[in-house]
Amino acid sequence: MAPTGEGAGRDREDLAAFLLSLRSERITDARLLEAVESVPRRLFLPEGIANAYENRSAPLACGETMHGALAAVRLVAALDVQPAHRILEIGTGSGYITALLARLGTHVSSFDRYRGLVEPAGRRLRDIGITNISLFLEDGRDGFAGGAPFDRVIVHAAFPAVPRQFLDQLGSNAAMICALGPGDGPQELLRLRKVGSRFEREPLGTVHYQPLAFGTADAL
Repeated sequence: MAPTGEGAGRDREDLAAFLLSLRSERITDARLLEAVESVPRRLFLPEGIANAYENRSAPLACGETMHGALAAVRLVAALDVQPAHRILEIGTGSGYITALLARLGTHVSSFDRYRGLVEPAGRRLRDIGITNISLFLEDGRDGFAGGAPFDRVIVHAAFPAVPRQFLDQLGSNAAMICALGPGDGPQELLRLRKVGSRFEREPLGTVHYQPLAFGTADAL
């Protein structure tokens, strides 16, 4: 439920400060800033968090977590989504990044293995009028060949090696963000760009993601 009264006022103040901080991070794309302003992050957070825009991960159902506000926006900024882009996301989570992507692109196909995440995320997205999405209760380990080619792909999980099944679903001049490395240690977050028949790798930093899990969680 969206906050009212003092809570809503606090969120507006925190949002204004967050938008200023994004500019100091050299995140200045007007469309992205408008998307951040139009998506009420509070709606996607668990209860009890005072500042909806703090850069601290937050717990979700099913033992999952969501990115802090700055980390989430940095990921979306790195994808450089354009209005005509079709996007594949693996790991819907709360739906916050899904919402930002949907504000920026033409359609988002988002997969998550937990019903306890997919269904609430769908309700939140509908509540704020986002309809250019398709949510799937599946692990997404093979990508989504039926929706390919995609202009942008983001996977909120780690692979031991470059995932060819996803790269094969990228269109011309498309890009993918994922983490590569062991499941029990730090990984390298990469942006992979398809240039002709080859891929350019650009490091984006070090992360600690969970390995991409297989199968749908029956109990959750």
